[in-house]
Amino acid sequence: MTTTTDGSGYFLYHSIGMYPGKSEAMAKALGDYAQIWGTPDDSQWPQVLGGRQRFIDLWCQLIGAEPGTLTSAENVTTALLSLIGGLPADRLRGRSLLVAGDCFPSLHFLLAGMAPRLGFTLRTVPLRDGESWVRDEDMIAAWDDTVGLALLTFVTSTASHRCDLETLVAHGRKMGSLVGVDVTQGIGLLPYRVDAPFVDFTVSTSLKWLGGTSGAGILHVARPLLEQCRPELRGWFSQENPFSWDLDAFTFASDARRFDHGTPSALACLGSVPALEWNAAQDQPAMLAHNRALSRRILDAAPDLGLTPVSPDDDSRRGGSVMLRLPEGPEPSAVVSGLRDAGLYTDCRGRILRLSPGSVTTAAGVDHLLAELARLRTAA
Repeated sequence: MTTTTDGSGYFLYHSIGMYPGKSEAMAKALGDYAQIWGTPDDSQWPQVLGGRQRFIDLWCQLIGAEPGTLTSAENVTTALLSLIGGLPADRLRGRSLLVAGDCFPSLHFLLAGMAPRLGFTLRTVPLRDGESWVRDEDMIAAWDDTVGLALLTFVTSTASHRCDLETLVAHGRKMGSLVGVDVTQGIGLLPYRVDAPFVDFTVSTSLKWLGGTSGAGILHVARPLLEQCRPELRGWFSQENPFSWDLDAFTFASDARRFDHGTPSALACLGSVPALEWNAAQDQPAMLAHNRALSRRILDAAPDLGLTPVSPDDDSRRGGSVMLRLPEGPEPSAVVSGLRDAGLYTDCRGRILRLSPGSVTTAAGVDHLLAELARLRTAA
C-alpha cells in the first residue's frame, strides 16, 4: 500500500476542507497576525478589525448579502442563538418553530433548550421509516400557518440531501413564516444567494467546502428583519460606537453589528480569509463539475463493492458528498483506519461512510479509494 499526502485521497470536505497551498496561506495569515499582535505599539486593533472586515466582505460577496447585513460568529450554534434571542417576542411565542429531523444536531439541541423559555413549540419533521433524509413534501405537510419560523438545512450532513429551497421558501411565504437556512454543508461548492430565493437569515461556518478555520461562523440577517431584532446576547461591540461607556445609554448598532457582543474573535476570521479569497478566484462551475465527475465514479462503483448509497442519485438533489452504507461485517472504525493506512481520508457516522471529493481530490485518488474498498471487502 502506498500512502499519499498530496490530497489526492482526501474525502473530508464535509468536515474541514482543503485547497491547494492551504498550509502555507494559513501560516502566512496567522503569522501576520502574530507579528501585528506581538508588536508593542498601538496598531493592533485597526489592523485586526480591518482583517475581520475583509472576512465579512468576502462572505457578503459569496452569498450576495447587502453590506451591513452580515457579521461573524464563533460558530453556527452561537449565530442561531443570537438570531433567535433577538427576535420580537411575538414572532415565536405561542407558535411553532419547524426543523427537519436531519438538521445538524447542535442546532436542535439549542432550539429544544430555548423553546420552554421563549414559549414556542419545536416541531421536528421525522424521516420516513427506512429513508435517509426528510422529504421536502413532508416539510411542507408539517408547515402550516402556526409556524413562526422554519430553519431549513441546505444540504444534510448525514445523506448529502439538497433541499428544494425555492419550493420550500415559497411555501413559507404563503404561511407567513420567517425562513432561515443553514448552508454549512453546501456553501463554497453549490451556488447560494440570500435573495434567490429571498430568505430572512442565513447561518454557516467557513469550514467544509470553503476550507477555512474553526471558529469562523457567520450570521446574515436581511434588512427588514434585522431592524426588528434586539439581541439578548449583546455587549460593547453591539453598539454603533463600541467605545461608549455610558451604562444608561446603550443603543444597538444600525446594522448587523448589533449581533456582535463582546470583543470579537478575529483570529479565526483572519485565518479564513485566504480560503475565502481562494474560493472567490475559482471557476465555480468547473469546481462543481469536478466534484460531480468524481462523485459519479463512486456512486457507479458502489453496488459492486457491496455498498448501498444513502445519498440522492440525482445531482440536482445532492450536495457534494456521497454517503454509503457499509455492509454488516467489519467495524466502521476498522474501515476508516484501513483507508487511512492507505492515505485515504474518510469518516463514518454509524455505518455510513462519508465521502466528499473536492478540489484537491483526484480521479486517481478515487480509483485508489475504490481499489482499497474492494480489498478491505475481500479481506473481511
